[in-house]
Amino acid sequence: MQKRLLVLAAGILQMPVIKKAREMGIYVIAADGDPNAVGLQYADKAVVVNITSEEDMLNVAREEYIDGVIHPCSEVSMNVMGRLNEELNLSGITKEQAIRTTNKHLMREAFEKGNAPSPKSMCFENEEAAWDTFCTDFEGACILKPSRNSGSRGIAKISTDIKRDEFAELFEIAKGESRDHTVMLEQFIEGPEFSVEIIVWDGKVNVLAVTDKKTTEAPHFVELGHNQPSCFSETDVAKLKAAAVAGVKALGVNNCACHAEAKLQNGKAYLMEVGARLGGDFISTELTHLSTGVDMVAAAINCALGVKPCLAPTEEKHSVCIRYFCPKPGKLVNISNTELLDDSRVYMWEIYPKKGDVIPEVTSSLCRSGHVIVTEETPQKAIALAEHLIEEVRMETICE
Repeated sequence: MQKRLLVLAAGILQMPVIKKAREMGIYVIAADGDPNAVGLQYADKAVVVNITSEEDMLNVAREEYIDGVIHPCSEVSMNVMGRLNEELNLSGITKEQAIRTTNKHLMREAFEKGNAPSPKSMCFENEEAAWDTFCTDFEGACILKPSRNSGSRGIAKISTDIKRDEFAELFEIAKGESRDHTVMLEQFIEGPEFSVEIIVWDGKVNVLAVTDKKTTEAPHFVELGHNQPSCFSETDVAKLKAAAVAGVKALGVNNCACHAEAKLQNGKAYLMEVGARLGGDFISTELTHLSTGVDMVAAAINCALGVKPCLAPTEEKHSVCIRYFCPKPGKLVNISNTELLDDSRVYMWEIYPKKGDVIPEVTSSLCRSGHVIVTEETPQKAIALAEHLIEEVRMETICE
């Protein structure tokens, strides 16, 4: 019997999962609230529905007799996925686990209970209580961020000399971006950022890759690129892996992909968060298979269907880097030098806006203007090539 997979969301980040599942001979039902979602056209069946509604998605799942459900590279419908898994006895995380892995406060509590290393943090509904706690219980710089959101939206670094009115403004921005209208105040960890790509199957936490991240500076910390394998020492990579494994075990998730975020400070790894899903920004869908030879997307699909995933390399390994185009804000008047991207080492590229569009200031991942993925002999060479292309491909803007 042909397996039937429900994919929650059908945007550009979900397209590789939809395509891969069909390549695997699986019948794919893609669901999205946007009738123009680009991934819908690649599915066997497209369903336009509110994917954040548990009851609506339960109806779809029952009507389609699904064998599994996956919500890749996004968090907006994790609770829905957990509910479907429970109601229909499917493989993957429960609703309680979905809530825990999408609420940063509950996640921090689980990390503390499970001895997973993470920053000191507290959760607040109102600015006054947060300000009082910041003034009395924290030393040094802190981070304000939504307790439920992703994509670097609403995040801000605050220094010890911040004024009350500025703190209040940043708190309200974070609260407005939070799906449950609560805000995290947490210790700022100074140091490089990483992600750890994981497949959990039958209780075993399998680390596939450690990803180095490049981000903007404060206050928004938007991700500008990633590379695999890591350029850091074996000792540092081992610490990051251990922290990620501890975090996954603390959350209790099973039979799923995981994407952990971590930082290093003074030789110690700090776990920032763990998502029980494939990571976005092409990390899980493209970079990981290019660098490890392991098809992480296929593995995540099999986990959702209750099938033992293949975690052995099935393709050649490369060093790989992605960098994002972030031109100066303004009206885009010209794009040039794209012929440089016609290079055998360029695996994939795309420029999102067209001439005449307005380029915004980069305050979240949604504000980036394109990407390029390259492969090379070493991660250092891959980084150098990607950054050269980002610099030389011109996107000229004017201020109006």
